[in-house]
Amino acid sequence: MSDHVYKMVEIVGSSHVSADDAIRNAIETSAKTIRHISWFEVIKTTGHVVEGKVAHFQVTLKVGFRIEGE
Repeated sequence: MSDHVYKMVEIVGSSHVSADDAIRNAIETSAKTIRHISWFEVIKTTGHVVEGKVAHFQVTLKVGFRIEGE
């Protein structure tokens, strides 16, 4: 196994369905432009309430990905 270098970025996913769906949306959308995503960490979960019901989920993630070598 060779040594690797990783970078972390913070992203935010959202969904009207669930926090899990917000995470999946964030990762799947990020994977279209960020290669080699290896892991994620949920930093914060927030939501929007309308008339006493959860209307929207927002999840902040740290995403780690491997930087390509030469």
